[in-house]
Amino acid sequence: MTIILTPYWSNGVQKLKLAPPPPEKQRHGLVPANFADDIHAQRTLAQLRSKDQPLEKYIFLSRLKSDDPDLFYKLCLENMPEITPIIYTPTVGDACIQFSQIYRRPEGLYISIKDKGNIKNVLRNWAKIDEARISVVTDGSRILGLGDLGVNGMGISIGKLSLYVAGAGIRPVSTMPICLDLGTNNQAFLDDPFYLGLRQKRVPEQEMDEFMDEFMREMTLAFPKMMIQFEDFSTDKAFRYLDRYRYQYPVFNDDIQGTGAVVLSGLMNAAKLSSAASGMPLNSHRILFFGAGSAGVGVATQLMSFFTLQGLSVEEARRRIWLIDSQGLVYESRGRLAEHKKYFARNDYSGPPMTDILDIIDYVKPTALLGLSTISGAFTPEVIQAMAGINPRPIIFPLSNPVRLSECSFSDAVYYTNGTVLFASGSPFPEEDFSGKTLYPGQGNNMYIFPGLGLGAILARATQVTDSMVEASSLGLANSLTAEERALGLLYPRIERIREISTDIAMQVIRAAQKAGVTRSLELDSKSDSELVAFIKPKMWKPAH
Repeated sequence: MTIILTPYWSNGVQKLKLAPPPPEKQRHGLVPANFADDIHAQRTLAQLRSKDQPLEKYIFLSRLKSDDPDLFYKLCLENMPEITPIIYTPTVGDACIQFSQIYRRPEGLYISIKDKGNIKNVLRNWAKIDEARISVVTDGSRILGLGDLGVNGMGISIGKLSLYVAGAGIRPVSTMPICLDLGTNNQAFLDDPFYLGLRQKRVPEQEMDEFMDEFMREMTLAFPKMMIQFEDFSTDKAFRYLDRYRYQYPVFNDDIQGTGAVVLSGLMNAAKLSSAASGMPLNSHRILFFGAGSAGVGVATQLMSFFTLQGLSVEEARRRIWLIDSQGLVYESRGRLAEHKKYFARNDYSGPPMTDILDIIDYVKPTALLGLSTISGAFTPEVIQAMAGINPRPIIFPLSNPVRLSECSFSDAVYYTNGTVLFASGSPFPEEDFSGKTLYPGQGNNMYIFPGLGLGAILARATQVTDSMVEASSLGLANSLTAEERALGLLYPRIERIREISTDIAMQVIRAAQKAGVTRSLELDSKSDSELVAFIKPKMWKPAH
């Protein structure tokens, strides 16, 4: 037997470890005589395509990932536009709703409120404890736009980590999906005999805070190299726990920070095209948000960087952003406001409540309209036409997921702006032919951001995920368009290039971590950008098939 040792760095010291053995070939007679890996990949893809329903395809791919992860990720990388919408949005939303019905085998770690005081021992049951580097953690309280799904939210953690592997080459054994089962207020699930979670209402805030403090402390002790991503916590919890832990642990919230980063990137490219058509300076854009939850306010906060990069002060940047919530325009004298909305509440309007979106558009005259409301069809033909009436190239981003909750479709945006719209959505839409030209919708998919951000943070061994690291990931994405993609009017690069994009984002994130003084991989400090890229690429796992 040949033993292979590979070098690695730990706290600035080079050490050796055993290299994983190559995958064993099937012994003679255990597979048919004419079996070949390349043909089997084609066969598996044909089997996938024979399924009629997206949920059936999701179940098929889940089994494939369990049985043959190398083949699963090979198909993902070679068919990214086709498979990504199955393993993540929009299909993952339906998979979460049906999670307790379609459940087949354990995947991930479930920690319930009943484990409070014993979380340490639950964590140590994880089989790959020495390999774990990244965890996506949800409590299932606000899955996409679908509400409280309880333990069924595990599907979102599983799906997100599949994209970390496919998009940035995080090793599958290094991923750790976690669902925190703190009860559910979804009565339909509590009454469902198949529901897999605790049959109790959600615990009070103080009890959850104590649970979360214990969880984060024990996670860091059990997995000192772990980066944690919070996913789909309800709005108040999303902000509270990000603020509570972001300066103590390497943690970030993709709904607040990742969504903001990917939208910032798309807006940068859209604003340049819009300004070219109107002659308006980039720092004069006005952004109107329809939806003021955790995602909406998180994106608004991130988009302030768009204006500060154009030379405006933080206060001036804040004044270029307006919010609409369920009660209309958000302004200070309207009355009591949720804490997370106060920062963007307007103090330059004190009239009667303004609730009609058309009236608000007429008042604000926005150059960009962003939807994060999960209200299907909220951007009516009249709303789209109003945006086109005040902008030669209106920016319209209906970002709600899944696709059935999108504020408008790409076809409507194209038709009612006469083809002038600059469009990006949260879920995929098909391209449109208009006036003899093919128009391509942008998709502000967080997958462009979080894999490279996670890879960079892991390689840097960052002690925090700073705002500058998130901004660096966004700028890296915005600058990743090729000349061909720009010629086609794309706002985001083609998803097929995700590994290339993630490599560059990881490099930018490491640089930002170094500048912020939060990196523990000090041996990377002396590397040039090209040397850093050369360091990152071989760290990206590739399927053996």
